Amino acid sequence: MAFPIDVKYIIETEEHLGVEFPYEFKQKMINQNGGELITEDYDWQLYPFFDKSDKKRISRTCNHIILETKQAKEWHNFPENAVAIATNGCGDYLILLPLEKDAKQLSEKIYSWFHEKGEIKEVTKNITELIEE
Repeated sequence: MAFPIDVKYIIETEEHLGVEFPYEFKQKMINQNGGELITEDYDWQLYPFFDKSDKKRISRTCNHIILETKQAKEWHNFPENAVAIATNGCGDYLILLPLEKDAKQLSEKIYSWFHEKGEIKEVTKNITELIEE
């Protein structure tokens, strides 16, 4: 179940990962930290930002973006500069990649990364184009 989050937890994640998340992604997560995204091919569980405001939120956000990105990077063919934002439960991820002109700024575009072949495929121009449940 998704719930709002204080922007300070997004900023902490950005500082930890050394990136800046795209505007529309941050706005979606401020209003609903986590949740489900539906694409043509898969249902994706969106990773939340780690919310340390109370025990309940810590428990609900323990599969946060920092942790899941760290675990994704253990795959031998996961893109080094990618941030994992969702999973389909089968080992594949939705990812954000940095802009070509600025490695610290993540693009609004969302990509899928398939673990078996290491393939990356653009899914959508931004998070608002995906159907949210």
